[in-house]
Amino acid sequence: MKEERQAATGKGRPADLKTAQAKATPIAEIEVVGEDRRLTHIGEFDRVLGGGVIPGSVILIGGDPGIGKTTLLLQALPRLATKEAPVLYVSGEESPRQIKMRGQRLGIEHPHLLILAETSLELILKSIQEVRPVAVVVDSIQTVYTEQITSAPGSISQVQEVAGQLMWFAKRAGVPVFIIGHVTKEGAIAGPRLLEHIVDTVLYFEGDKGHSYRILRAVKNRFGSTNEIGVFEMKDAGLEEVSNPSELFLAERSQRSAGSVVVSSLEGTRPILVELQALVSSTSYAMPKRMANGVELNRVSLLLAVMEKRLGVHLSGQDVYVNVVGGMHIDEPAIDVGIVAAVASSLRDIPVEPGFLMLGEIGLGGEVRAVSQAEARIREAAKMGFKRCLLPERNLSKLDPIEGIELIGIHEVREALDVVLA
Repeated sequence: MKEERQAATGKGRPADLKTAQAKATPIAEIEVVGEDRRLTHIGEFDRVLGGGVIPGSVILIGGDPGIGKTTLLLQALPRLATKEAPVLYVSGEESPRQIKMRGQRLGIEHPHLLILAETSLELILKSIQEVRPVAVVVDSIQTVYTEQITSAPGSISQVQEVAGQLMWFAKRAGVPVFIIGHVTKEGAIAGPRLLEHIVDTVLYFEGDKGHSYRILRAVKNRFGSTNEIGVFEMKDAGLEEVSNPSELFLAERSQRSAGSVVVSSLEGTRPILVELQALVSSTSYAMPKRMANGVELNRVSLLLAVMEKRLGVHLSGQDVYVNVVGGMHIDEPAIDVGIVAAVASSLRDIPVEPGFLMLGEIGLGGEVRAVSQAEARIREAAKMGFKRCLLPERNLSKLDPIEGIELIGIHEVREALDVVLA
């Protein structure tokens, strides 16, 4: 299908919002006032945003349909309202009555939360000018269209043009705009992959339908750190913050199960302890199976090759399955030692001591390399009651003793297995 694109009025600016030509200003003459962040008072949400909402910022929130994006923003938006200025929730998918019913379930009856069911961008901007809200949510970007483009709502040109005009409005008016975008079956936000360069902040709301928790992850943030996460638990009354994610992910861990270890994942500035499991069994196939959930399969294959070459562990006749419990996704090499220890534990059917934390990246030569923020990871483990930590010797040489936990330094992966499977 060929899209027809008309020239946008004012090059992406709504016709009724055009102003005089902007004037170039020397950077030394630009006045900068103190950073004025507005708190939603949802700690996990504010953490991911970098400490609150910046006025005039455009924030894109993506995720699978039904994951809880609308619930999160319905809970957060009223907290930005003031007695003098309301907040506006624009829905192109639900009627005001449906949103009211959802709000009642969540216990939201805020008098300054305004609901607008509209899909025309021109009418939405007109309503915003009349209402003058302090924050706006557009749910979702795929349903909104502008009359300046003749293609269907949700098309590439419509999504880009609508986002561009919302961005221009946000910067001019100093009003933060939250844009919701749904993720397609291919894993891209339907349209929003096209929008990531336009918006200020990109957040992904992740979760597994088999688990009640949700993870809000920042992948782009012009006003804060990226790769920061916030953890929530979905309950009947909506989303609740999880202040101690490590406790959540380790709550149901079996204490004496072969193939189970605990590793530390650094999510932004926050270390999180998670259980990593491996299962090794004799294969009934000509080609042994390799499966990984929550970790990169290619990384697992590389570590299995290191085990065969450097440790003499023969896995060519074994199926190997690796899983991060709870549906957490980890993409950092600091869990390498944990993966190898879990596989060896399952293969030999020897449980790893319950109070053991594994840290370390493994090189192709079998050497164990240093990891970042080792002290923060270890202190989190000590707080959770762990008594021993296996870590690279290079990290150990730079650390002072930490009360309550024994630190064991290693140079090679062989030493790790000698310690944990002794």
